[in-house]
Amino acid sequence: MDHSLAATSPDANLMFPPLRTGPRDPGDAWVEGDHGKFWGRFGAAGVLAYDPGKGVLLQHRALWSHNGGTWGLPGGALHQGEDAVTGALREAHEEAAVPAADVSVLFTSVLDVGYWSYTTVVVLVTAPFDPVISDPESLELQWVPLAEVDLKELHPGFAKSWPDLLPRMLELAAVAGQ
Repeated sequence: MDHSLAATSPDANLMFPPLRTGPRDPGDAWVEGDHGKFWGRFGAAGVLAYDPGKGVLLQHRALWSHNGGTWGLPGGALHQGEDAVTGALREAHEEAAVPAADVSVLFTSVLDVGYWSYTTVVVLVTAPFDPVISDPESLELQWVPLAEVDLKELHPGFAKSWPDLLPRMLELAAVAGQ
């Protein structure tokens, strides 16, 4: 069964970010250091949503975004004072309409380079939902079976973390009877 969503936003093919009309959060900024340049002054986080019947929810990133055109997780910069789980769920709702009430947090995985960190928040889908492109940061959203995730052109950060996440995801699939 194909669980992909062919939905694209009207602005999906734009090569430039949309003009910002409202105030920017203080966390929406680049940080740079010995390990490179990263988005999110207070770190960043994303949701790895797992539905045993569909797979994991991936976001095809807008072409204008950092590493645009690659596949990753709905997520982004944390707000000042925001914890990673709250920020990841907020970002996943903003970008893909992931309903926080219909997922259960299973575990987190943190990449910390000292001056910046990214937290992957792995959640189990407890009530099925259809993700929706709800901002211009996505070209497409797609449920991808675990065995097919690494067939996508993955965002470099997600590509580095996937080999460590996959065994844990396979354990979840085994428990779910998949």
